Amino acid sequence: MVIPCIVVLLGMLLWGLGAVSVQLRCGDAVPAWARAVARGEPVAVAVEVARAAAPDGATVRVERDGDLYRVRVQAHTLGPGPLAVDVTREAVARAEPE
Repeated sequence: MVIPCIVVLLGMLLWGLGAVSVQLRCGDAVPAWARAVARGEPVAVAVEVARAAAPDGATVRVERDGDLYRVRVQAHTLGPGPLAVDVTREAVARAEPE
């Protein structure tokens, strides 16, 4: 009875570590995008910078709202059924005058 409980606990701990890892990588992708925009990089280049920092399979969406850019990085955690949750990070950066 103890061994199955230990296996389930170990699986949940590994899932939690994986979810935290996905969240941290999404969190790294958003400031990487904002830094690229602040350096004056074109938006397409900044999106590629964010995709390189984001976890595999993540989506990077950029919207322009007046003089602001909004970026959203979304990724799925690994796991069956309800354990496969979405992790999202967002940021806002001021657009450079053209």
